[in-house]
Amino acid sequence: MSEAPEPHEAPEPHEAPEPPEVPPSRWSLAGEGTHGYGARFAELVAGGEDVDGEARLADAVAPRGARILDAGAGMGRVTAALRARGHVVTGIEPDRTLVAQSERTYPGIGLLPLDILETTPEVLEAHGRATAYELVVAVGNVFILLAEGTEQRALTMLRGLLAPGGRMLIGFHLSSGPAGSRSYPPEEFQRDVEAAGLVVDLQAGSYELHPANAEYAVWLLSVAASPGGDHSAGGA
Repeated sequence: MSEAPEPHEAPEPHEAPEPPEVPPSRWSLAGEGTHGYGARFAELVAGGEDVDGEARLADAVAPRGARILDAGAGMGRVTAALRARGHVVTGIEPDRTLVAQSERTYPGIGLLPLDILETTPEVLEAHGRATAYELVVAVGNVFILLAEGTEQRALTMLRGLLAPGGRMLIGFHLSSGPAGSRSYPPEEFQRDVEAAGLVVDLQAGSYELHPANAEYAVWLLSVAASPGGDHSAGGA
């Protein structure tokens, strides 16, 4: 069986279907509060600073050469780090400024300018990308910067992109989050996880797996078993 092409070497895309309506995210509504994020991380990368903490954990929980979706990829640092570790990664990022920054920092990275809420298997197929993933990553406060009231919907959308046996890695601040972000208590997040047909396999306090705390939460999720014991997710 031949290996899947790297995302930036994808075949000619098909015509993309009409995307669903996406409400403005907390990130987009924060305005000037988000300015400088991409440039700051670009400076850290250029200076040789370690910005791979999330990617190291993602690499550890994924099979070798995994198909990984980096949801809310920002300026591409996690996508780039996981590709360097041998994974086939698709990065999606709705902020066009960050998508442009990603190309300056990681030429040819090819992030798709998509919101989680418009990322369906049909849309991914139209872009020549995988439609099911062994791991979905949404780190760096993605879930506390989504549009108001869409957290459960986003979890459900991402669940539909998991390959059988696939998992999700999600991380966000519980306190002192970035400008425009919401407070997302662990018990509320867990209710949304269950409503989306997922279960919490692990909760930690950092990407180095420190104990759970009141400042930051890292979650490893998988698809809940059906009454018959089936853990099926999205496509094969």
